[in-house]
Amino acid sequence: MGRTKKEMDLLAASAAKKKRKGKIEFLYILPFILLVAVFSYYPLWGWVYAFFDYKPPFPLEWKNFVGLKWFKSMFENEVKIKQLLGVIRNTFAMSGISLLFSWFPMIFAVFLNEIKCVPFKKFVQTVTTLPKFISWILVYSIVFSVFSSTGAVNQVLQDLKLIDQPKLFLQSADNVYFTQWLWLTWKEAGWAAIMYIAAITGIDEELIEAARIDGASRMQIIRHITLPSILPTYFVLLMLNLANFLSNGMEQYYVFQNAFNKDKIQVLDLYVYNLAFGGGGYSLSTAISILKSIISLTLLGVTNKVSKLIRGEGFI
Repeated sequence: MGRTKKEMDLLAASAAKKKRKGKIEFLYILPFILLVAVFSYYPLWGWVYAFFDYKPPFPLEWKNFVGLKWFKSMFENEVKIKQLLGVIRNTFAMSGISLLFSWFPMIFAVFLNEIKCVPFKKFVQTVTTLPKFISWILVYSIVFSVFSSTGAVNQVLQDLKLIDQPKLFLQSADNVYFTQWLWLTWKEAGWAAIMYIAAITGIDEELIEAARIDGASRMQIIRHITLPSILPTYFVLLMLNLANFLSNGMEQYYVFQNAFNKDKIQVLDLYVYNLAFGGGGYSLSTAISILKSIISLTLLGVTNKVSKLIRGEGFI
């Protein structure tokens, strides 16, 4: 049977209302789209410097166009290849350690959730989350006051007659991979645990109650209910970390670098920064950044494909 005119008018009014509602909802997210466009996509214009022999503060001119010269120069001699391989080694080491211990925030969240004293639980969560909002400069100031040659640790060791001369903890390059992971974990673990705590709160309480009625202990509930329930969250975050394998950030390593540990602490992001602002190699550093972005996008696509094969769904 055909629709009456009144029904057609109602359908048209409903469609117009949905369209108007869609426009309003789009306006809600428009500011965030503009922010992403301004701060994430507009800077990509700077990639053009990789194809010119740029010398600041002079403007770009076509007579300085060099094509792929800077991309080729990365591999033109043994010294540059060795230096780049050393930087890649450091990047892989730092990212590899972070991936190896990526389960730590998840386990921390699980045991934090098991604390029954609510005030103490909130205190621990607050104390472990606050470092996220401390800048790396302040982190370095804290570490320096504790581990420098005149810091608290050396003072205590000398007072106890355990050492005669101060230990140069911050100047040593022997354990720089481990120490940088330690500072990063102290700063980020509490914040990362929030996502797992949110996943834990989403677990059906009836499952836990049924397990308790059947006589399951707290560890058995953690093993058979809690961990399987939050593993999908862990795998998604793990895949995203794999996609960002070459992106360690720069601020942490910039404040901790010195002449003694530079060969071990210089990751790819820091190398690009030092190359541009320390050596004036703006064009070369831009070329390296472009290659890093292409590799990161490739890793993102690969990890998304692996996620679809393993989990049945991707994350993008």
